[in-house]
Amino acid sequence: MSYLILNQVNKTFNRISVLKELDLEVNEGEMVTLLGPSGCGKSTLLRCISGLTGMDRGRIVLGGRDITGLAPKSRDVGMVFQSYALFPNMNVYDNIAFGLSIQKKSGPQIKAKVGEMLQLVDLEDKAKAYPHELSGGQQQRVSLARSLAVEPKLMLMDEPLSALDAKIRKHLRTELRQIQKRVGMTMLFVTHDQEEALTISDKVCLMNQGRIVQTGTPDEVYSRPRDEFAARFIGSYNVIAAEELMRLTRQPLASGIYYALRPEAVAVTPERAGTSERPTGAGEEGSSVTVTGVVLESVMLGNIIRYQIEADGVKLHADMLNASPVTKAHDGEPVRIEFELAACIPLEAGEV
Repeated sequence: MSYLILNQVNKTFNRISVLKELDLEVNEGEMVTLLGPSGCGKSTLLRCISGLTGMDRGRIVLGGRDITGLAPKSRDVGMVFQSYALFPNMNVYDNIAFGLSIQKKSGPQIKAKVGEMLQLVDLEDKAKAYPHELSGGQQQRVSLARSLAVEPKLMLMDEPLSALDAKIRKHLRTELRQIQKRVGMTMLFVTHDQEEALTISDKVCLMNQGRIVQTGTPDEVYSRPRDEFAARFIGSYNVIAAEELMRLTRQPLASGIYYALRPEAVAVTPERAGTSERPTGAGEEGSSVTVTGVVLESVMLGNIIRYQIEADGVKLHADMLNASPVTKAHDGEPVRIEFELAACIPLEAGEV
């Protein structure tokens, strides 16, 4: 039986439906990420689980106990907010000890647990420091330690890394994942950052307009987007109408649907690179597609160059390694593009 079960959760604000008949199951010890654009209901869902926001309808079961009608303090759920919400007049030690004091733990118990948490988040030398004396990353770790100290059955994290710069953010998400594995904590993590979700999660739940539209491992969600929304949101897929794909492949396809093609699955070769002549359209066995196009735009993204290419009136994005000036194409230059027909994933109809 799943550790956390959400059944038919609904929430409306000012007659606007924010959560719609939402179902979710999480196994014990899993790190599950709710991923989606701003306004899709991610944070509202966390607040409903924590009890900070009431639901209109639905049921929440945690560890076999129905917590739907319980007050927040009775749910045994911890929450880390984007703002960290540390007490500015308390030092690091007292911030972490706060929840333990509320639980009426003894002095020796509090001292032992706070020491354990300080070691876990590598802040033993900051025990007497105040929040304003800490970096953003250190404050985030204090907030996490404070929540972990009370040993909740479930940890909720609402975009806790979004206020940090890119380098610290990448470092801390790795640390957070290691801590989660070490303590075996069940976590629900909210983000709108695709890379973050794919890096940190056991399971990703992609949300759109108050619903979970796709759930799977990071590889499943990235490699097999279910509908047009998932394809456009995850991995910057090319979303191609069947009629457009038929122009490129010269093969009959079911009309009226869309296909997804990853930009890294499209190989780009400048015509000046001395490519041998190849036919336009599908390869000999119908598996490989090679066409001629023109570079509309190229953007350097560090080790990746992202091209926008037009071929047969179809615009495609292609990601290539920034490896050599010889293989780099320039704006306005004719190029050959190649991709496998099997890499084109048919999409279900869905809300965009």
